Amino acid sequence: MKKRNERLDLYGDACLEMSKSVTHLYSTSFSKAIKGLGSDIRDAVYAIYGFVRLVDEVVDSFHGYDQRLMFDDLKQQTEQALATQFSTNPILHAFQKSYHDFGIEKSYVDAFMHSMERDLSQTEYDESGYAEYIKGSAEVVGLMCLKVFVRGDQSQFERLKPAAIRLGAAFQKVNFLRDIREDFEQLGRTYFPGTTISEMNAEAKQQIELDIESDLAEAYKGIVQLPKDARFGVYLAYRYYKKLLIEIKKAPSSQLLKQRIRVADSRKALLWASSYARHQFNLV
Repeated sequence: MKKRNERLDLYGDACLEMSKSVTHLYSTSFSKAIKGLGSDIRDAVYAIYGFVRLVDEVVDSFHGYDQRLMFDDLKQQTEQALATQFSTNPILHAFQKSYHDFGIEKSYVDAFMHSMERDLSQTEYDESGYAEYIKGSAEVVGLMCLKVFVRGDQSQFERLKPAAIRLGAAFQKVNFLRDIREDFEQLGRTYFPGTTISEMNAEAKQQIELDIESDLAEAYKGIVQLPKDARFGVYLAYRYYKKLLIEIKKAPSSQLLKQRIRVADSRKALLWASSYARHQFNLV
């Protein structure tokens, strides 16, 4: 029995390494932010990122394959992994461990899968559909991570929940603005309600930016209350997205429709250094 447990632990370690690799390959910015978390919570967030990235890739990138079939299969595998606490899919096996270790709610996983499933067929949204999509695709991911940050402490979770929701929403909305051209040209999608890509003028862009700024301001109130070993990593991600929004605000709407706005690597390095200094001296 002991030998079997050791082998299972080895398998779990291999699965986690897969989630880490997915994170590093798909997002250098989130990788740096996750490295800023405490060692005993870092792995769980890698596992969450690996899971949401895997599902997102199925609906966004696997063109030329039966994406509906693939999604349904992945959804069934996810249900089985959460129920049995095991999966032969390495990404799902790593995720189910974080899910159980930190008491992540099943409703968050269900909401996420529902939003991702909508991407298989839905290409535009009204106000209520947009709010529901944001909730499932981003807000609940923030709540999954918050469960890890507070180590399942429910009272602390409830207190910080509104800020986590706003931070997840802000990240997603910034992504939508940054990727508006790719989403439309490659996937045929327009997420912002009442605004097609041809109608993305200065006024429409400004309204979206103001909405994101409001989300970020409310999110910051929660970041400063996070446990210290979670605060730096989250603060770093917050500052990166805030800087990305600033760069987007500088660009005219016509530029968003031509190129993907980025934060230069040199600027990211400065953000890391200044964020770390503020964190160390309790200036966050």
